[in-house]
Amino acid sequence: MNRFDALPALDLSRRRFVQGLALGGTAAAFGMLRTARAEAMARFDASAALSGTDFALNVGSVAVNYTGKPAMATTVNGGLPGPTLRWKEGSTVTLQVTNRLRVPTSIHWHGIVLPFRMDGVPGISFDGIAPGETFVYQFPVRQAGTYWYHAHSSYQEQTGLFGAIVIEPAGGERIAADRDYVVMLNDWTDDDPGHIFARLKKQSDYYNTAQPTVAELLRDARQMGLHQALAMRRMWNAMRMNPTDLSDVSARAYTYLLNGQALAGNWTGLFKPGEKVRLRIINGSAMTIFDLRIPGLKLSVISADGQDVEPVQVDEVRIMPAETYDLIVTPQEDRAYTLFAQSIDRSGYARGTLAPRPGMEAEVPAMDPRVWLDMQDMMGGMSSAPPAGHAMHEMAGMQDMPGMDGSDMAMHSAPAAPGQALKTGPGVDARVAQPRTSLDDPGVGLRGNGRRVLTYADLHTIGGALDKREPEREVTLRLTGNMERYIWSFDGVKFSAAEPVRFKYGERLRVVLINDTMMNHPIHLHGMWSELETAEGRFQVRKHTVNVQPAQQISYAVSADNPGRWAYHCHMLFHMEAGMFREVVVA
Repeated sequence: MNRFDALPALDLSRRRFVQGLALGGTAAAFGMLRTARAEAMARFDASAALSGTDFALNVGSVAVNYTGKPAMATTVNGGLPGPTLRWKEGSTVTLQVTNRLRVPTSIHWHGIVLPFRMDGVPGISFDGIAPGETFVYQFPVRQAGTYWYHAHSSYQEQTGLFGAIVIEPAGGERIAADRDYVVMLNDWTDDDPGHIFARLKKQSDYYNTAQPTVAELLRDARQMGLHQALAMRRMWNAMRMNPTDLSDVSARAYTYLLNGQALAGNWTGLFKPGEKVRLRIINGSAMTIFDLRIPGLKLSVISADGQDVEPVQVDEVRIMPAETYDLIVTPQEDRAYTLFAQSIDRSGYARGTLAPRPGMEAEVPAMDPRVWLDMQDMMGGMSSAPPAGHAMHEMAGMQDMPGMDGSDMAMHSAPAAPGQALKTGPGVDARVAQPRTSLDDPGVGLRGNGRRVLTYADLHTIGGALDKREPEREVTLRLTGNMERYIWSFDGVKFSAAEPVRFKYGERLRVVLINDTMMNHPIHLHGMWSELETAEGRFQVRKHTVNVQPAQQISYAVSADNPGRWAYHCHMLFHMEAGMFREVVVA
């Protein structure tokens, strides 16, 4: 069942018509559909690549219509997404960014290691770009791969200010491809993002279109007995948590885009059978986690966050906001294939097509069923991590465990980690006593789905760690929040009340992150690489954005080799706005 079926009738009709979920039979309907497709193509044409070392970028507003309702987007050079910027490793780039808006703006070069004053974060690295002014970014390009850029001002990232960066290696690509395409995913809303944030503050599950139902209670009662089914729901209610709360904002507010096109636009990348096609997947969403697959094709993952990895073949990739993955696919048949990216809450999807000829389409698969969070998402290492089919039965029996009847789990402080004395309270609604530490869990909704799903345990950066030194010290931070109040923070302290995290210039340190919440948090450290480790402390993969799953603990080594002031935050835009943000000072 399509989750748009849960939306009001008028909204459902408009979304299905414009996005192409179902097509009307009248000439007028087809005429409007052709117009929507043409407008989408025009927007993407405006986002054509710019190459070289000198770039002029203009930030402005452009009228768009993705849902049948006109809205204004924040764009770069008139495109959504903005132009793909193609640089070369070893060059120095100069980017003149002119603000044509009536409000300040900024551009952050995500994942690019550069001098801190070029990083583009207002209040941290510079003052921002005032209306009518031009700011000149200039820095050496010391890396290669797939990255992206986006606004770091207000909600402009949500309203369209983002684009891809492709950096050619100085020595050429390690794996040659016959075709090379950027695939930018994002979540568009006609609504004012500030209004969305205000609704979340008032009612955190406002956009959840899949609340537990009476029908599901009756189903669970048949499967496990009424007593256990009711106990399970009492436990969730006592914890003030929702087992279907997988994404704060759903397709109730979002239209999912692929290269700036909604479903009816159907972005198409061409190929000849037998060719190697490189897909540079970028999740430029504000809040949406995508699960991407191409039915009928294996995905060879060759790069993560711009860094080459040992190739690994999978069927599906979960892509967190701000992450990038380079994939190689080799379609052998003379037919079309669907690029299918469904949101983690299964409320909607983006799609495109790989095809030998323009105009071809392939069947779009049905979305997977939405599943509940289970024990490992709530209890971490205290859970035996049962198979997905047994998770609800295991959770229903938790009321028999000491201290796990649900009545006090949310409010009692768990044993603190060394050096931590964090307690629950208004801004911290739960603590995980024994967080899980494995990297091989694909995450909720992907466990046991019959497909090979990429995990961090599959990723191995070629060449190993950049810095072979062992970390000299550890910095432990807990990812905390109160979902009911929509408060997010590090160590229970919002950014407005927090002191900077201090790194000593030149040191090698280990950052330990413990997720005390039941939400995913993709954490981005500006200006330095995060070298993810196994639970045993061995180097795994180099990234600029590291996701921490619910009730999980991860660690990564950092070389504090870039002096200055740096942003450090969750890349869920509204989590960052709600307080999960810190300043890191390297001195």
